Amino acid sequence: MSETLEKMPSTSAEEITAIVAQQRAFFETGKTRPLAFRKEQLKKLKWVLQKHEAEVLQALAMDIGKPPFEGFSSDVGLIYNEINFALANMYKWTKPKRVPSPIYTWPTSSYIEPQPKGNVLIIAPWNYPVNLALGPLVSAIAAGNTAVLKPSEQTPMVEALLHKLITENFDPGCIAVVRGSGITVVPELMLNHRFDHVFFTGSKAVGRKIAEMAAPKLTPITLELGGKSPCVVHKSANLKVAAKRIVFGKWFNVGQTCIAPDYLIIHESIKEDFTAELIRVIESFSESDIFQSEHFGKIVNKEKFDRLERFMKDGKIIYGGKRDVENLKMEITLIGDLSLENDIMKDEIFGPLLPIFTFKHEEELFNILNANPDPLAFYVFARNTSWAKKLMHSRAFGNGAINNVLLQFSNKHLPFGGIGTSGYGTSHGKAGFDTFSQQKGLLKSATWLDPNLKYPPYSGFVYKFIRWLMR
Repeated sequence: MSETLEKMPSTSAEEITAIVAQQRAFFETGKTRPLAFRKEQLKKLKWVLQKHEAEVLQALAMDIGKPPFEGFSSDVGLIYNEINFALANMYKWTKPKRVPSPIYTWPTSSYIEPQPKGNVLIIAPWNYPVNLALGPLVSAIAAGNTAVLKPSEQTPMVEALLHKLITENFDPGCIAVVRGSGITVVPELMLNHRFDHVFFTGSKAVGRKIAEMAAPKLTPITLELGGKSPCVVHKSANLKVAAKRIVFGKWFNVGQTCIAPDYLIIHESIKEDFTAELIRVIESFSESDIFQSEHFGKIVNKEKFDRLERFMKDGKIIYGGKRDVENLKMEITLIGDLSLENDIMKDEIFGPLLPIFTFKHEEELFNILNANPDPLAFYVFARNTSWAKKLMHSRAFGNGAINNVLLQFSNKHLPFGGIGTSGYGTSHGKAGFDTFSQQKGLLKSATWLDPNLKYPPYSGFVYKFIRWLMR
């Protein structure tokens, strides 16, 4: 892959204006509405991704140090699944659904028909720069929209490659990629142009700004934000399995995952045994030297690396703490002796640090959980499934799992999204299709019966009849 990809210029304001106008005009032609056109675009996207898969994986490795397994399974493979799922279900999703009609509307039939929203904007983050750009794009295409895609400039090789692949293979009136600093390009897009939906994945701070920019034009938005996703380990948990799955959640993409387990809350009676098991698993994953491992990625940039180093100072390091500043590598680090007031507990970690708290009674557990409400994900490890389900039902969170982490994201039958400060709106599969569709209500009335009783002047009998009927 050519290093010159990185050096391509940002999209200018004039180019953005031309792209938005072209997409608006393209959508108005009605070309995106037929199911055949949508399927053609999705099949082409899959073909392009398959043809350039090696380049995509290389770009992911260069930008964020992703091993091929992680790059394929979390970024590329999930997009293949998303496309396949949409192709298999689009006919059913787009078909008008007949619903009941109240008796007072008789003789009528009623339908809900999904219609494309129009021209949409997708703003993607850096941590899964292919998946979180193309995943929403698949849904937008399946729903019949045109789309402007803004990848993250913090993963420049992926940004440049996506720009190249989309520009060379798709009509810019249907799909286009804009490049450049989000601080400059996103306000240019949102403040100076109108979109029919904006889909943003990223931090809470930027999400608030996106919402502010969308408000004046009443633009509907989906915000998929982060949050401090807790992981509760009950005394009944299978410690070996729990340790392996939790460490994997922090190992994968070096913990730079919005649904990674952010902090542990372990039952006091198993703290020592479980901490020892965590350390054993970390060392087994690392083989000899984690910094030499081809299976372990890196922190995306120096700014994020420095932030994680500051977090390390908040408590006592139980295990780990070693860093390779030059290569932006940091080993999985267990941290104890923390307060809920520490900085590490005030913000999403987004790295391989794992704070550990303990609880003895449920009141202590709830006090810890309540300090960071509305997480994007919530995890419970317990063989006592009734206890786990009860805890799950008592909490508000976006998505979660019992006895596993991360895996819920890969199920296209499950809607993915946050709640409260972790975001709103959903994506994946049918939920993603619905996000980019307007559910249009239609009522069809017959003409063979049209009694004058319902028209003015209203009679007392009709008034009484309607009151009885509608009550």
